[in-house]
Amino acid sequence: MKTTIQEIDGKIVATLSGELDTAAAPQAQTDLQPLLESKGKDIVIDCTELEYIASSGLRLLLGILKDAKEVGSRVVLKNVNEVVRDVLDLTGFVSIFEFE
Repeated sequence: MKTTIQEIDGKIVATLSGELDTAAAPQAQTDLQPLLESKGKDIVIDCTELEYIASSGLRLLLGILKDAKEVGSRVVLKNVNEVVRDVLDLTGFVSIFEFE
Protein backbone atom coordinates (compact mmCIF):
# COMPACT_ATOMS: atom_id res chain seq x y z
CA MET A 1 0.00 0.00 0.00
CA LYS A 2 1.36 3.38 -1.00
CA THR A 3 -0.12 6.72 -0.04
CA THR A 4 0.74 10.20 -1.26
CA ILE A 5 -0.78 13.46 -0.08
CA GLN A 6 -0.58 16.84 -1.76
CA GLU A 7 -2.52 20.07 -1.87
CA ILE A 8 -4.05 20.88 -5.25
CA ASP A 9 -6.29 23.89 -5.88
CA GLY A 10 -6.96 24.35 -2.17
CA LYS A 11 -7.98 20.71 -1.66
CA ILE A 12 -6.05 17.97 0.10
CA VAL A 13 -5.63 15.08 -2.36
CA ALA A 14 -4.65 11.65 -1.08
CA THR A 15 -3.74 9.03 -3.68
CA LEU A 16 -4.04 5.40 -2.60
CA SER A 17 -2.18 2.65 -4.47
CA GLY A 18 -2.29 -1.09 -3.87
CA GLU A 19 -4.45 -2.97 -1.39
CA LEU A 20 -5.94 -1.33 1.69
CA ASP A 21 -6.33 -4.51 3.70
CA THR A 22 -5.87 -5.43 7.35
CA ALA A 23 -2.10 -5.65 7.04
CA ALA A 24 -1.80 -2.24 5.34
CA ALA A 25 -4.37 -0.35 7.45
CA PRO A 26 -2.13 0.64 10.41
CA GLN A 27 0.50 2.20 8.14
CA ALA A 28 -2.18 3.79 5.96
CA GLN A 29 -3.73 5.36 9.05
CA THR A 30 -0.37 6.88 9.95
CA ASP A 31 0.20 8.04 6.36
CA LEU A 32 -3.29 9.60 6.14
CA GLN A 33 -3.02 11.45 9.47
CA PRO A 34 -2.48 14.80 7.69
CA LEU A 35 -6.02 14.50 6.30
CA LEU A 36 -7.35 14.75 9.83
CA GLU A 37 -5.52 18.04 10.20
CA SER A 38 -6.98 19.56 7.02
CA LYS A 39 -8.61 22.39 9.01
CA GLY A 40 -11.71 22.81 6.86
CA LYS A 41 -10.17 22.04 3.47
CA ASP A 42 -12.00 19.59 1.27
CA ILE A 43 -10.44 16.14 0.92
CA VAL A 44 -10.24 14.13 -2.29
CA ILE A 45 -9.24 10.49 -2.01
CA ASP A 46 -8.03 9.33 -5.42
CA CYS A 47 -8.64 5.61 -5.76
CA THR A 48 -7.34 5.25 -9.34
CA GLU A 49 -4.64 2.79 -8.23
CA LEU A 50 -6.49 1.27 -5.26
CA GLU A 51 -6.93 -2.41 -6.12
CA TYR A 52 -8.83 -3.64 -3.06
CA ILE A 53 -10.28 -2.41 0.22
CA ALA A 54 -11.07 -4.51 3.31
CA SER A 55 -13.21 -3.66 6.33
CA SER A 56 -10.23 -2.13 8.10
CA GLY A 57 -9.78 0.23 5.16
CA LEU A 58 -13.47 1.10 5.24
CA ARG A 59 -13.19 1.98 8.94
CA LEU A 60 -10.26 4.23 8.11
CA LEU A 61 -12.23 6.07 5.40
CA LEU A 62 -15.21 6.39 7.73
CA GLY A 63 -13.01 7.95 10.41
CA ILE A 64 -11.64 10.46 7.90
CA LEU A 65 -15.19 11.34 6.81
CA LYS A 66 -16.37 11.78 10.41
CA ASP A 67 -13.46 14.02 11.37
CA ALA A 68 -13.74 16.05 8.16
CA LYS A 69 -17.44 16.72 8.66
CA GLU A 70 -16.77 17.97 12.18
CA VAL A 71 -14.63 20.80 10.77
CA GLY A 72 -16.85 21.51 7.76
CA SER A 73 -14.85 19.65 5.12
CA ARG A 74 -16.16 17.44 2.34
CA VAL A 75 -14.68 14.07 1.47
CA VAL A 76 -14.89 12.90 -2.13
CA LEU A 77 -13.81 9.49 -3.43
CA LYS A 78 -12.46 9.81 -6.96
CA ASN A 79 -11.85 7.23 -9.71
CA VAL A 80 -13.17 4.24 -7.77
CA ASN A 81 -12.77 1.03 -9.77
CA GLU A 82 -15.42 -1.68 -10.03
CA VAL A 83 -13.90 -3.99 -7.39
CA VAL A 84 -13.72 -1.25 -4.74
CA ARG A 85 -17.12 0.10 -5.81
CA ASP A 86 -18.67 -3.35 -5.26
CA VAL A 87 -17.32 -3.42 -1.69
CA LEU A 88 -18.69 0.08 -1.07
CA ASP A 89 -22.06 -0.99 -2.51
CA LEU A 90 -22.25 -4.14 -0.39
CA THR A 91 -21.45 -2.26 2.81
CA GLY A 92 -23.74 0.70 2.15
CA PHE A 93 -20.86 3.16 1.99
CA VAL A 94 -22.05 4.49 -1.38
CA SER A 95 -24.81 6.32 0.45
CA ILE A 96 -22.49 8.17 2.84
CA PHE A 97 -19.64 9.21 0.52
CA GLU A 98 -19.55 11.60 -2.41
CA PHE A 99 -18.01 10.34 -5.66
CA GLU A 100 -16.32 11.91 -8.67
